[in-house]
Amino acid sequence: MQHTVGIAEMKVSANPADTFITHALGSCIGVTVYDPVVHVAGMIHIMLPMSRIDPAKAEARPSMFVDTGIPALFREAYQLGAVKDRVRLKVAGGANIMDANGHFNIGERNYTMLRKLLWKNNVLIAAEDVGGTVSRTVTMEVGTGKVTVRISGESREL
Repeated sequence: MQHTVGIAEMKVSANPADTFITHALGSCIGVTVYDPVVHVAGMIHIMLPMSRIDPAKAEARPSMFVDTGIPALFREAYQLGAVKDRVRLKVAGGANIMDANGHFNIGERNYTMLRKLLWKNNVLIAAEDVGGTVSRTVTMEVGTGKVTVRISGESREL
């Protein structure tokens, strides 16, 4: 069954028949986690780097922010049996879509915050497709952990 992961949403599953898809990753960051031993997978679509800009919103929707969403994603994967040392993490998005002058750099800030958080927690990124000026769609197969990125109709495995 295909599950859509909307903006500021997260899904985690151990059902090998499930797939996840998230659309329109512009400045947003899409992160997938996969434990190949227990076949637990998760995907999150993050909008902003830091929850401190709106703590109430972060409490209501932790998946909106890097600093609250990533820990939530890992916690849910752990509850289904994933183990930190086995998890493979893949990242897409972080583009500069509608900010041609680079005033806000939200995509870059999202990616930088993600890297800092992962580094602090000793987690490495296995593969990524980030930056640029294009929007991405990402799909993930729970049973295999396969992640595909589609840009302008062309797909490639991440």
